[in-house]
Amino acid sequence: MTRMKAWQMGALGFVALVVLGWPASADAAKWANPGLLASPDSVKANIGKSDWVVVDCRKLKDYLKGHIPGAISLGNKCSSALRDATSRMFRDPSKYEKLLGKVGIGNDTHVVFYHGDMSTLTTATVGFWVLEQLGHDKVQVLDGGLDAWRKAGNRLDSKPTMKKAVSFKAKPIASRYAATDEILQIAKGQASSVQLIDSRTGAEYKGKDVRAIRGGHVPNVTIQVSHKDTLAQRKNSKTGKMERIAYFDAAVFEKAFASLDKSKRTIAYCQTGTRSTMTYLQLRLAGFSNPANWDESWRVWGSQLEYPVAGEQWYNFAGVNKKIKNLEKKIKKLEAAAK
Repeated sequence: MTRMKAWQMGALGFVALVVLGWPASADAAKWANPGLLASPDSVKANIGKSDWVVVDCRKLKDYLKGHIPGAISLGNKCSSALRDATSRMFRDPSKYEKLLGKVGIGNDTHVVFYHGDMSTLTTATVGFWVLEQLGHDKVQVLDGGLDAWRKAGNRLDSKPTMKKAVSFKAKPIASRYAATDEILQIAKGQASSVQLIDSRTGAEYKGKDVRAIRGGHVPNVTIQVSHKDTLAQRKNSKTGKMERIAYFDAAVFEKAFASLDKSKRTIAYCQTGTRSTMTYLQLRLAGFSNPANWDESWRVWGSQLEYPVAGEQWYNFAGVNKKIKNLEKKIKKLEAAAK
């Protein structure tokens, strides 16, 4: 082949990419398990099938304002509908069997969870983790959520969708659920082969942002990376600054967790086990062999005084009481002025 012909073929290839567009899931191709993410095209092509259920993980009021045509709502955001009032999984699997079966999710159903924006991204990953923990092997998250759906040129619908009830049988996979007893072993240095990820912010980790009786972190944490710092970035057209967006990025994740061993058991935690479900999904995407989410997380650990805490800081009750009293005084003055 002459140099001219080689150049022409290369040029034609470049033009083809420009005309046809770059692959929609260029980042997903870098994941070890890219099939855990759904694309707008795959959702659009399959949502009408009887064995597919697409779940809008936002609040019901947002769902009713506009959702992917054919998608269902669980009546509340997924992080609430699929957990108890303490943001923990229901201990009784039969509750999931009843709830999921009622909305049309059976053991042979392909389920896709999606979010609205950054604020609801982890509600979708809660859904993903809960179903995986229940042993469901046909579950995905729509990468980019509604933003990706709309950018693909698709419309929204305000008409609710109801699916025919089916039977769902839970087959829990214990390894995907990290119990507090296992975390205690890590904290005591009795499980050195297990990697523990703190998915909270740096301020929470250091005890500067206290959200329980005590702040700080679990002793022997392997690495702390805020869940948002593992996401893709895009330049804000108004500010010109780079900002995180609700899309997954394999390169960003791999860079953040390059020090971890994918063959070891790896557990993620946060404040309520919500943000860490996103880390769990990313661990699955990246091919970690034994990932888990610590469901109880810091809300329980930081409030139980028998558990050890590194960088321990106590909640400032006196400071909060002072602020409350000052606020009460301001309210009384406003009320008096309004009379």
